[in-house]
Amino acid sequence: MGYDAMTVGNHEFDDGPEVLRGFMDSVAFPVLMSNADVTREELLADVLKPSTVIEVGGEKIGLIGLTPEDTHELASPGPNITFGDPVAAVQREVDALSAAGVNKIVVLSHSGYRVDLRVAAETTGVDVIVGGHSNTYLSNESDRADGPYPTMVGDTAIVQAYAYGKFLGELNVTFDDGGRVVAAVGEPLIMDGAVAEDDGTVARIAEMAAPLDEIRNRVVAAAAAPVDGDRGNCRVRECEMGNLVADAMLARVADQGVQVAIANSGGLRASLDAGDVTMGEVLTVLPFQNTLSTFEISGQGLIDALENGVSQVEEVKGRFPQVAGLRFVWDASVAPGAGRVQEVMVASGDGFVPIDPAATYLAVTNNYVRNGGDGYAMFSGEDKNAYDFGPDLADVTAEYLAANAPYTPYLDGRIAQR
Repeated sequence: MGYDAMTVGNHEFDDGPEVLRGFMDSVAFPVLMSNADVTREELLADVLKPSTVIEVGGEKIGLIGLTPEDTHELASPGPNITFGDPVAAVQREVDALSAAGVNKIVVLSHSGYRVDLRVAAETTGVDVIVGGHSNTYLSNESDRADGPYPTMVGDTAIVQAYAYGKFLGELNVTFDDGGRVVAAVGEPLIMDGAVAEDDGTVARIAEMAAPLDEIRNRVVAAAAAPVDGDRGNCRVRECEMGNLVADAMLARVADQGVQVAIANSGGLRASLDAGDVTMGEVLTVLPFQNTLSTFEISGQGLIDALENGVSQVEEVKGRFPQVAGLRFVWDASVAPGAGRVQEVMVASGDGFVPIDPAATYLAVTNNYVRNGGDGYAMFSGEDKNAYDFGPDLADVTAEYLAANAPYTPYLDGRIAQR
């Protein structure tokens, strides 16, 4: 596709530094990350650079990569990489590029719109930030946009064009002789049916998809109504898909004495339509090949987990907890980490009883969360009598749907907000 460069995002570390290195060896353009120390990770130390310079039309353009500072919580970068403050990292690279005579600087940021706004406000010398991670839709034409395209912070133009390849971002920037932005104009271009597909790419996709079609098209269950898995709901409140997945997890291991289930909303990637449900649809909802993990944890540990889960609701982060076997009440007016979780009740017999902070509970989640993903560090460690190699979460959910077909989605107030 003719890329000039890209930044590392958190998902580039989903399968560790080894897979990222393999990807980097296979592409002909630079892959960048400025706000992390990789000197102790031998697979990346000599190849993953913070910035680069390209030449376009006789002009030098500096490119800086930016990765989420909490990637160690969102993915699996391993113990040898540490992530740092984006502002300090970007300013360091801007200063180095400027000293080398580069006066046009673009930050490739997979850190989210809020971080991009902060970087633009707290650094000098950045001309353009091309953003991602928060899937923010910026536009000058749509009333559904989160801001203008570009969003100007001083002389810095910030752009982001939603997600999933739905739009192609286009920004035309005019610089003066000193490298200062004098105009920045653009708009996301929607990739709809009016855009001609590339025949070679379509044929290659069809070829590679053929062996998977039988699995994808197999009907596994039926839904009596649409099951809502919209990220805007599941990452801030109880949602139908969250209840389905958490219930499925708990049902699968309840005969082992497991009492509660916690699912991270970031693992829920789609909704289900009413009617027949195919395995392909289930895999679209749960694409990460996570396995069930069972473990022991104290009641206080569960409270701490829920506190972590509601700590970044304002940023619509994927750590928001969907639960089964317990109910909780939280208060957004309380500062994150300062007691937002007001009440926790655990299922007991035909009802619910207050959680005992000193008691030990058996819990189930997915292996990503059990090993500390999305900030759930209280679940990790070798002291939890954990088993991380249960069945695939997509299979568990498909079997639960089949056992309860036609499945009727529901909300029951298990998560309440004051």
